[in-house]
Amino acid sequence: MASLTLLAIGTRKGLWVATSADGRASWRLSGPHQPVDSVYAVAIDTRRSPPRLLAGFTSEHFGPVVAVSDDLGTTWDEPDHRVIAFPDGADAVVSRVWQIAPASPDEPDVVYAGTEPTALFRSADGGRNYELVRGLWDHPHRAEWTPGGGGMALHTVLPHPTDARQITVAMSTGGVYRTEDGGGTWRASNTGIRAPFLPNEYPEYGQCVHKVARHPARPDRLFLQNHPGVYRSDDGGARWRSIAGGLPSDFGFPMVVHPHRQDVVYAFPLAADLERFPPDGSCRVYRSEDAGESWTPLSRGLPQNGFWSAVLRDAMCVDDAEPAGVYFGSRSGEVYASPDEGESWCRIVEHLPDVLCVRAATVPG
Repeated sequence: MASLTLLAIGTRKGLWVATSADGRASWRLSGPHQPVDSVYAVAIDTRRSPPRLLAGFTSEHFGPVVAVSDDLGTTWDEPDHRVIAFPDGADAVVSRVWQIAPASPDEPDVVYAGTEPTALFRSADGGRNYELVRGLWDHPHRAEWTPGGGGMALHTVLPHPTDARQITVAMSTGGVYRTEDGGGTWRASNTGIRAPFLPNEYPEYGQCVHKVARHPARPDRLFLQNHPGVYRSDDGGARWRSIAGGLPSDFGFPMVVHPHRQDVVYAFPLAADLERFPPDGSCRVYRSEDAGESWTPLSRGLPQNGFWSAVLRDAMCVDDAEPAGVYFGSRSGEVYASPDEGESWCRIVEHLPDVLCVRAATVPG
């Protein structure tokens, strides 16, 4: 059966959907979908046939909704009510959806969503309706979680690929938390992550984690981009150690693992906290092929002079093809793609609004 590469691009003003039917040599672009709304979260659920697109649309007037499309974005089923909302008595209102994460293939109808304020929601009907995960919301640390620069975001949700009881989440600011009982109880998992902005630089919680990634074939290995710092855990997040050596900076936002090669990970370093652009204005993706022990800059086809933009936490991704494709979108509205695991790049679209998130997958044509 013929296949397509599908790339969903969420921006400050709507969602675009790009498809390639020729091995990622050329792309067709549709959009904007919901051009007034910001899209911080999008997911491609390949557990079902046809695959389902899920997008968190946020209207400044009407608030957030999660819409679904079962025809690659041609039409959208947008609910006429807030499908993600706190129950009565929670004294909170969902202002934004930061993450949409399908669960493992063993739970084909379960989808998780991370929101602002910091909360986790679970859907049991493919992403159409959600319930609050009370165990995390009622955690005694919650009163001390505070907003990061972008908001009070639960921006990373990593369901375990084979054990539905295990879920890892990350937030700004608060750090990494894990459950091993399906969300009933949670514990902080930040040992070894430095928080230089706090009096105790290695606290139990309070870190400003930017993104965490996990390889599906090795679920106990996690990679983390912090504010600042780049880390790896080989025990499911119980302990972390720095892997920033070899990078030009330990500050950045995205962290992406290769879909097949367990030791390959990608990052996009920025110069510093107060200089949120690539060092020297040179656009470079960094790849490690030894789980962060060393890093190689990848720049063929990328602008090497005057690139003063940035790549946000969910604005980099990989597809599941062989060889894998790598993608990122910039705050200046450009989207770049590599069909050869980062060796070479081409710009597939420009002049979009601020790119907030990208997701890619191979789907039936």
